[in-house]
Amino acid sequence: MPNDNIFSGLKVVDFASFIAGPSAAVILSDFGADVIKVESPAGDLWRIGHKIPPQPQAKDAYPWHLANRNKRGIALDLKSPSAQRVLEKLVKWADVFIVNTPHPARKKLKLEYDDVAQWNPRLIYADVTGFGENGPDSALPGFDITSYWARSGLLSMTRDADAPPTWPVAGSGDNATAVGLFSAIVTALYRRERTGNGSYVTTSLLAEGVWSASVSIQAALCEAKFFAPHDRKNPANAALNVYRASDGTWFVLLVTPDKLASVAKALGRPDLLTDPRFSDPEKLAENMSALTKILDDLFCSKPMSHWREVFDGVHVTFGAVRGPEEVINDPQLRANNIVVPLEGAGGRLTSTISSPINVHGVAKVPAKRAPALGEHNEAVLKELGFSTSEIDGLRESGAVPKAKERAA
Repeated sequence: MPNDNIFSGLKVVDFASFIAGPSAAVILSDFGADVIKVESPAGDLWRIGHKIPPQPQAKDAYPWHLANRNKRGIALDLKSPSAQRVLEKLVKWADVFIVNTPHPARKKLKLEYDDVAQWNPRLIYADVTGFGENGPDSALPGFDITSYWARSGLLSMTRDADAPPTWPVAGSGDNATAVGLFSAIVTALYRRERTGNGSYVTTSLLAEGVWSASVSIQAALCEAKFFAPHDRKNPANAALNVYRASDGTWFVLLVTPDKLASVAKALGRPDLLTDPRFSDPEKLAENMSALTKILDDLFCSKPMSHWREVFDGVHVTFGAVRGPEEVINDPQLRANNIVVPLEGAGGRLTSTISSPINVHGVAKVPAKRAPALGEHNEAVLKELGFSTSEIDGLRESGAVPKAKERAA
């Protein structure tokens, strides 16, 4: 495929940490944007995400490279008065400025929109917060586990009856939020093309979590009657449930009303359609656990390979439950460029996950390793117009620390 680099020439300053903001910048970089990652001298804590339980443990800094590939990196101490000169030149250079520093700290560091937009009225200032810009909890710090999952209602619904809330998959809400922030940035860029004006765009982990849970949240808004929490052995609907094959594989089954007859016949149980316990809607609701028991016994009689053939034969939606170690071997991932090569990271990091947006006829930029802390200090500062003596002065003042050896 030809690579026309949709965002070639677009300049992005990524002041954000952890996942949501940086991953929005990664999507821009996948399509050719020039991204400069700015960190404090201590570095983004996500550099050691691979060492923080319960994240899977590894020698390679896989979370860091996933959220910061294709970027150049500089370290800047905004607490140093000299750093304001660098910040001003970065803002004047940039088209997009991404930040997730909590607003109280952002105000002290002079990173608020009003602080930086004065230098560049065409700037797209992209802000991601935990709980939104307004309200009593706007200043609270938030991770996706607290803001996206717990506060939004998602965590209360992703569990079975009588089970406590579980620990969600870290980063899942962040990456969903990254797509939302990317969308906001692209919307603002389109507006700038039409008006010439920059924009202040924002989203929050809470807003993205509520959007993900919006079917249920909308139901609550109109006072709908909710079913009890999901009970696999006595579900609200046995046709939408989780079952287990004889080889131990769990699978999700979704049989829509128009498929019930063909599925019953394919399972060799057309009698279920006329069974008086199940043929009447009211009696079916009373006997849902009995129907589930019949299906449990049936599905436990054959391996998943058999049921796949059965379900495929009647075009029924199902999904075998896979763990990460199995997912990486799914042929769909490489056939659709979901997993792609990663250049230069070293160790076992030879591939990575591409962003979920594709444009037909356009190849994404090949994925390259994330930067070491402060790796591109001198090159970026020279590009911004600082002389060698000025760069030495920035180092002496502590605004720009000396680059470390390449390592995450």
